[in-house]
Amino acid sequence: MAMSPDDFGFISNFSTLWQVVLGAALATLGGFAATQIERMVLRRERERSAALLFGELIVTMSILIDEAKAARSRGEPYGMYTMRLLRSVHRELEIYERNRERLGDLEHAALRGRVYNFMVRLSIALEGIFDTTHELRELQLRASGGDAQKLRQKELEDLRDQGFSFMLATADLVPELLTIFESIAGHSFSGLGDIARRVNRSDALITKPT
Repeated sequence: MAMSPDDFGFISNFSTLWQVVLGAALATLGGFAATQIERMVLRRERERSAALLFGELIVTMSILIDEAKAARSRGEPYGMYTMRLLRSVHRELEIYERNRERLGDLEHAALRGRVYNFMVRLSIALEGIFDTTHELRELQLRASGGDAQKLRQKELEDLRDQGFSFMLATADLVPELLTIFESIAGHSFSGLGDIARRVNRSDALITKPT
């Protein structure tokens, strides 16, 4: 039986259907790819922002610790200036605590762990220095002058020195951490340290007795 041209219409309809299906599939894949790329870009920006934040916090702490180390070697080791610097380090730690959830923006778990370890060690050292200093002041106010008080005072002074040494040892971790953060953030933190050192030198010249 002969077939009319209309009988072949389903072939063209079938071809059109496949074009629609293929177009829909490509659009879906394109949308999925765009979403994934957008997520990767946002993830990268969040990680870079977190690296900038923690990098600046750590370099600021390092500068303050260096200044406290220098201040401790001049005059009264734990005088007013040294303690103010240490309290400034503690305030930087409080900024970290308020932003600690942003550690999750750092991709590598090992890096998150190292930052957490650094901050905990620093917090322990500072709390030890503050606690022993407070107890020493209370002990001095009682001023009984007995052997027991002198022994306790010596113990507290040794503990405070140990806390300060632990803080300095913790600060030795800074260069390696900053190197990692610089690679993530695409930013060098050395400029902040250079500026601080220039300011400190200027202050030293201004306050130098003539």
